[in-house]
Amino acid sequence: MTSPGELERTLRENLRGEVDFGAAARALATMDASNYRRVPVGTVAPRDADDVAAALRICAEAGVPVVPRGGGTSIAGQATGTGVVLDLTRHMNALVSLDPAARTAVVQPGLVLDRLREAARPYGLTFGPDPSTHSRCTLGGMIGNNACGAHSVAWGTTADNVAELAVTAYGGAAYRLGTGWPGAPRGLRELVAGNLAVLRTGMAGGFSRRISGYGGLDALLPERGVEVARAFCGSEGTLGVVTEAVVRLVEAPRAPALAVLGYADESAAADAAAGLLRYGPLTVEGMAADLVGAAPGLPRGGGWLFVEMPDEGAARSLVRAADAVDSVVVTDPAGQRALWRIREDAAGTATRMPGGTSRTESGGGGMAWPGWEDCAVPPARLGAYLREFRALLAQHGLRGTPYGHFGEGCVHVRIDFDLASGAGVARFRSFSSDLADLVVSHGGSLSGEHGDGQARAELLPRMYGPEVIRLFGAYKDVWDPAGGMNPGMLVRPDRLDENLRFAVLPATPFAAEVARCVGVAKCRSDAAAGPEVMCPSYRVTGEERHSTRGRARLLHEMLAGEVLTGGWRSPEVAQALDLCLACKGCLSDCPVGVDMASYKAEFLHRHWAGRLRPLSHYTLGGLPAWLRLIAALRAAGAVNAVGRALRVLRVLRVAGPAWERVLPQVARVPFTRRWRADPAARADAAPPVALASPVAASADPAAEAPRRVMLWPDTFTEHLAPEAGAAAVTVLRAAGLDVSLPPKGVCCGLTYVSTGRLDRARAVLRRTLDAVGDAAGPVTVLEPSCAAALRTDLPALLPDDPRARRLADAVRTFAETLEEYAPHWRPPRLDRPAVGQTHCHQHAVLGDAADRRLRERAGLTGELSGGCCGLAGNFGFEPGHHEVSVACAEEQLLPALRAAPPGAAVLADGFSCRTQIARLSDGGRARHLAELLAEGLAEDV
Repeated sequence: MTSPGELERTLRENLRGEVDFGAAARALATMDASNYRRVPVGTVAPRDADDVAAALRICAEAGVPVVPRGGGTSIAGQATGTGVVLDLTRHMNALVSLDPAARTAVVQPGLVLDRLREAARPYGLTFGPDPSTHSRCTLGGMIGNNACGAHSVAWGTTADNVAELAVTAYGGAAYRLGTGWPGAPRGLRELVAGNLAVLRTGMAGGFSRRISGYGGLDALLPERGVEVARAFCGSEGTLGVVTEAVVRLVEAPRAPALAVLGYADESAAADAAAGLLRYGPLTVEGMAADLVGAAPGLPRGGGWLFVEMPDEGAARSLVRAADAVDSVVVTDPAGQRALWRIREDAAGTATRMPGGTSRTESGGGGMAWPGWEDCAVPPARLGAYLREFRALLAQHGLRGTPYGHFGEGCVHVRIDFDLASGAGVARFRSFSSDLADLVVSHGGSLSGEHGDGQARAELLPRMYGPEVIRLFGAYKDVWDPAGGMNPGMLVRPDRLDENLRFAVLPATPFAAEVARCVGVAKCRSDAAAGPEVMCPSYRVTGEERHSTRGRARLLHEMLAGEVLTGGWRSPEVAQALDLCLACKGCLSDCPVGVDMASYKAEFLHRHWAGRLRPLSHYTLGGLPAWLRLIAALRAAGAVNAVGRALRVLRVLRVAGPAWERVLPQVARVPFTRRWRADPAARADAAPPVALASPVAASADPAAEAPRRVMLWPDTFTEHLAPEAGAAAVTVLRAAGLDVSLPPKGVCCGLTYVSTGRLDRARAVLRRTLDAVGDAAGPVTVLEPSCAAALRTDLPALLPDDPRARRLADAVRTFAETLEEYAPHWRPPRLDRPAVGQTHCHQHAVLGDAADRRLRERAGLTGELSGGCCGLAGNFGFEPGHHEVSVACAEEQLLPALRAAPPGAAVLADGFSCRTQIARLSDGGRARHLAELLAEGLAEDV
């Protein structure tokens, strides 16, 4: 066998695409969205079909296996490999053509499904199969797994929607597959002719979701029309590499309506699902209360069916015919999207078991894992199957939350396997065997959507007889006689309890946190997702290492120590985290709550331990201390003069790229100094009165005694934007609240956390707790990033100090304070449109519901943009980050500002957001909501 070095050189000499056998590239490809891990020798990003053919020829000559990879969202391990991984997303991601009249499209394998759907939408068309990962899964991956999605009851599986395939086999031979034998590999026709009886009897009794094995092989029967392309679908990269596909499009309903039917429980919903098919639904999706909890918008019940119908009339007819406990018909597209998001995020939310935690043990704890994600049975058997499935879980002492495509009998579930201990893995194997038998007893398929991969291929003989299994092997050998395409999958498979990704991790809390990334890759969505933030740097670079998943995978491999051998000093991890903005978007937007900002802080803490840190860690990271010193020396004027000089040098292009940013102007008079000079300030050194609850509504609001709130003088408000603090005092007093300040200087420790100076952050936070004392709150924090730090970082860094949790619980945003403690106050009517940005930390940690309501009451119309402004505290000021910082702002914020109507107020509560807007836009100075309200009060006088 050729050595990895020789193979890499040969590939580089013969391919135009990227060849990367480096540690980081290999580490990023070790896992998909499954429980499995296989370490490749290298990765290749081919430019075109010629590159694919050259790579397959060279690898075959070297005896090195190949696995094609799309979005890497496969849940059974089939997108991992020990040889060369072909990344088909980087270059081979084009929509080649779209023919509305013929209702077809020609696509490359790396094209993301949503991009195809967006292109088809203007013609009233769509691609029928739509997995919940539609924003990042690729057409090639869908073909490989024969993916389905919620609309398969109407439009079928991917195989039902593929007309032709261009395929390159191991060794480089190219084929064009369609209907009929022309274009098929030599020997395939003879194989089918010699096994007609096996195909007709051994694969009889199929139903729409029989995906397991080479489940479409009977499409090669003469009476089925010899559909060679269809038979290839679902082969999981074991036969060849798709380089181009002709797919069929379907007419999209113009005004679909969503009927949500509530039933007493999951079983009742499952029993009802098959009976709804005769009404022509587009979807029949099921889920139960243990998955969705008290999700808003759902009708009464303990189990629900989401039934999409072509129009409102059809939906209401269905409701009348259905025997449901309760129902609701949703026609508003926004309302439908909100409900569908519950279903689409289920792959992640089902991973978090109620009442559990993943912080104790890698591969165990309170997390649930894939592996038996999508078994399917005939729909009429679903209710009975689910009852027995629940009983089997209980018998093995396991928990799981079923949901899925009830109209086709396909059930998704993630189960709280302990995949870290020997006993837990043994239970995983025993349960898998018993569940396979249960599925087969109901006439079902081990896989109904995502493929078998390594998770279930070992158990295929329980579903198919020995003759069919032998035929699968012969089919594989016709295509791949050397066995180089994705070995270990489907045919002659690895054991289902081998190559588990948790086995390489140490049993530490940090490893458990990293392992919670299951790879569903919502962070790889390549278009802005409305108000969502995650993952801004990936959206700029498009590189896997800059996605939340990619960074989690690198941390995983760092802890494993096999591919990345530098430990906490790993340069590969440091480079990937360098462009992490610590926006915290993943904390809310990732379905499993990966918290990369915290992981980055922990990594930086350990990475720089005992070493001289980068200058920015001491300057920008120590900003609170520097600003306090400037204030104590009354040196703001001198500092600002230096800043102005640097701006002049930058304009004259003398200062160089390191001065693309300069610090904003420091206030000559800090906020607290202004406060002390204000004769209206009352007992500012006294702690606030403890409040047990918000102000209750009463018939006589004026009779309420003034309630005291502590206004938190965060570093930004104190030294850089005291006008926001003054405005907040004005508004809070106008609302009848008595405002006080902490008796001493306080700090949330944010800049120390973001630069990984965690010991320093703990010391600062302890001093802050000493200064605040045992006051119960409320504590109004104007700067969203500081409020988020107090809510999350403070109790995480000082878990043994009860004062930390009390202060965290007392924190309120400006809008929350007014809503909870001055509910009768009416803000001034501003009656103007507003544009700007919700701070990413507010989006991720605090929420903005109270802000939205306050803006509405004040007559501020319009929505603020999502995403991240790109400045992100110290990030945008650090050398080498300027280009990414600006590109992040260009994704949502700056276009929203350019499209603002005349007279619109530019609103941004975050100081970073206001600074970025001032630097990059012509839209005027952005202001805190408190400033706008204070101006409105002044105008009312």
